Amino acid sequence: MKITKYIIHASLGLLLLAGSGCNKKLDVLPQQQITPDQITTGDDVKAVLFGSYNSLQHYNSFGERNLLAADLLAADEQLNWVGTFVAYRQLFEKKQDRTLSIAQGMWGRAYIVIAGVNTVLEKINVVDTSEQKSIAAEAKFIRGITYFELANFFGLPYSAGNTTTNPAVPLILESVGTYIPERDNKPRSSVEDVYKQVIADLTAAAADLPESNESGRATKYSALAFLARVYMNQGKYAEAAAAANEVITNGGFVIEATIDKAFNNITNSGEDIFAIQQSTQSNAGTSNNGIPTFYSARPVGRGDVQVLPEFLNLYENGDTRKTFVYNGVSISGSRGIYTSKWKDIYKAIPVVRLAEMVLTRAEANFRKGGAPTGGVSPLDDVNTIRNRARATPLTAVTSADFADERFRELVYEGDRLWTVKRLKLKVGSLNYDDPKLVLPVPQSERDVNPNLSQNPGY
Repeated sequence: MKITKYIIHASLGLLLLAGSGCNKKLDVLPQQQITPDQITTGDDVKAVLFGSYNSLQHYNSFGERNLLAADLLAADEQLNWVGTFVAYRQLFEKKQDRTLSIAQGMWGRAYIVIAGVNTVLEKINVVDTSEQKSIAAEAKFIRGITYFELANFFGLPYSAGNTTTNPAVPLILESVGTYIPERDNKPRSSVEDVYKQVIADLTAAAADLPESNESGRATKYSALAFLARVYMNQGKYAEAAAAANEVITNGGFVIEATIDKAFNNITNSGEDIFAIQQSTQSNAGTSNNGIPTFYSARPVGRGDVQVLPEFLNLYENGDTRKTFVYNGVSISGSRGIYTSKWKDIYKAIPVVRLAEMVLTRAEANFRKGGAPTGGVSPLDDVNTIRNRARATPLTAVTSADFADERFRELVYEGDRLWTVKRLKLKVGSLNYDDPKLVLPVPQSERDVNPNLSQNPGY
């Protein structure tokens, strides 16, 4: 792993968010290096933390690819790729190879983020004692969700079993200033070990994060929402129901009156449990990268991702989610249907929202059996989401209803692939654990680190 490169980028690109006036140590030229031993004050540490949030906005993270790459891998039945970029088409067609630039970018950006928050945790003692717990908790939240995304994309799903032997990604938990091959060339940790670290980080974060925070920063409920995702992947339904219920019951979030109010907002909606903030500085632009770049029709974006008309058949007439689309044209002149979820640029991008937690509590309660956590039946929870969409309320729910309702509600938000994998469904003709539904370990990383094994099929 090219840790030196990641540390350099983390210490520069991430720290710049702190602002030019408050910390002159961080006003450096791009070619200069800031290493962990140069982080000496509380302001330095907070600058690295804020920079880590900034890095989550990058197109190689939640600013685009954490959602789009998952959608392209699960494209069958929901979207069509009409763009010209080869790497994205490879994902769409499941023909990617070990040199896939998207995988390299996502891997690299994730370890930039991890390098930054590891530095925060190592230097936490220089932060004012009144802030240490909350700052450390934010760092653990960021590290936890980053490793969760890495494990999902680069390892077999938890549902595939053999979690103690199936490899995921290297666990780097310490700050590293100088690259030492014999120390830093770590092998891939198992799916089980990465999940344990994710749960440890998110549990600690939930305990020490505030219940409310500045827009774009994590809260107790952000950590609990991601814990619910982790537990669902593990099939730990009682734990998932409990985490989701706490978010729903105590988080103060609301299901917006109409689906359109949950998207294309300058700041978080009342439904956003965690969202990233986009701006002209943090969004890569409307020409090459960013969620709206690919999902929005011309002239706002490229319009490379179009809604499959057949997907709309999953909705009944009158369901407002069916009409939350518009007609447009791509940069290549292909006319089609576009989702309205990512219609505008420079707006907040919901990463996890209340509607997902309601559906999670419903499914988790159904699958665990017994008295429903929170005292709300799975049927009532599903109908809460359907009622918002003006869909006909169900009179009973079956196991299949939960996946179908997630496909309707969370479409184009990167959820379908993970729902398919945890429920052992299929993407087209591919089984949930097919090698082509897992990204390759970047060949450039394996060239540097001989201890990195490659995924099957590459």
